[in-house]
Amino acid sequence: MDFEEKVSTLSAKVHKQRGMTQTEEAAKNAFVMPFIATVLGYDVFDPCEVVPEFTADVGMKKGEKVDYAIMHDNEVQMLIECKKANGELRVEHAAQLYRYFSVTNARIAILTNGLEYQFYTDLEAPNRMDSKPFMVLDLGDVDESLLPELRKLTKTSFDLDSVVDAAEKLKYLGAIKRALADQFQDPEDEWVKFFASRVYDRAFTKRAREQFTPLVREAASAFLDDQVNIRLKKALESTRPQAEEAEVDSSENAEETERDTGIVTTLEELEGYQVVKAIACSEVKPQRITQRDSKSYFAILLDDNNRKPIARLHFNAKSKKYLGTFDDDKNETRHRLGSIDEIYLHSEKIRAAVRAYLA
Repeated sequence: MDFEEKVSTLSAKVHKQRGMTQTEEAAKNAFVMPFIATVLGYDVFDPCEVVPEFTADVGMKKGEKVDYAIMHDNEVQMLIECKKANGELRVEHAAQLYRYFSVTNARIAILTNGLEYQFYTDLEAPNRMDSKPFMVLDLGDVDESLLPELRKLTKTSFDLDSVVDAAEKLKYLGAIKRALADQFQDPEDEWVKFFASRVYDRAFTKRAREQFTPLVREAASAFLDDQVNIRLKKALESTRPQAEEAEVDSSENAEETERDTGIVTTLEELEGYQVVKAIACSEVKPQRITQRDSKSYFAILLDDNNRKPIARLHFNAKSKKYLGTFDDDKNETRHRLGSIDEIYLHSEKIRAAVRAYLA
């Protein structure tokens, strides 16, 4: 597997098993050790690479331990402290990391519960761990823009200087993105007032605040949906030539295929498949989205498994076309389509079907 696939695979494992992982030790065994071994590429059974229960006396504190020390070039480069999988990570959980950071050569400290990984360094003062992380990796919702920086901490691509150089930008960029996410979900008065002042020329009274707060929240959500759809349409446009090429091949063999099976895959079915695939790729890798055509419908599946239907295209009728989506019990609902682009209107149903198989 390539690096992105390794992260995706571990993310799926965390989604599936986090409810069964109640203790700190369980989180270490189920999630953190695979992260160190599979994603970062260090041998967890080689003490020259990974030292569990790492101990270093700190002032009056004797015998305190950090869960893991990652070694590179015979020096401690990263420290990892773990908490239970379903617990929220708080700054007080990092107390041991703070103390150890100043007495080792480590420049990277990681606080994790197996699901979320908070990465710290010493931007504010040399050899003193910052109070806020410069990067936060959430395996429940992986931000793929962080993966190039994460790759620099792997055994084969270790580049500490580059990570530290980029840390300040990552720190503020990540903090701004998280602040925006909070405002989009639950906008504060100043945020609401800022946008209301652009469209409302009266005093920002209590009544105006009550009127505009839900409007700002709804507009923010709609804006995000629009941006997602724009990206999906671009992805569709980039894959459309492949669909057309496939249709040429299909046309050349249509007579033979129809004679053997009675099934002919049309260009519209291939275009619809590309739209559904582009939508589903927000949840899983594109290679996991597959298709099977039949006489009655065109099936789009996860992992080429007919027990994991994502959607169906009912395009065989000349005048009417339908998209079939599935609920948690795999009951199909058909939606009339005026055009293939209208599949985007059902994006959330398609994503929900994929997520149901990852739970």
